[in-house]
Amino acid sequence: MTHTAETGEVTGTKDKDYNLVWYVEACLSNALRMETYIQDAERDKDTEVAKLFRKAQADSRKGAELGKQLLKARFGS
Repeated sequence: MTHTAETGEVTGTKDKDYNLVWYVEACLSNALRMETYIQDAERDKDTEVAKLFRKAQADSRKGAELGKQLLKARFGS
């Protein structure tokens, strides 16, 4: 299978803009996923793993916020 680069001709959105939207969605999705993982670790009383997942969740939230700020600056509020 050959992968061709999408340069906005198919979607009407430039790669960098699409990538930024994708990044924000991925960060938000990961933050939600980490909540489940945190609950699983807490249920098993594994505070070390829960702490790791909380950090990952915070990092994902931060990434999403930074991405949203860039989107807002580029496309308006």
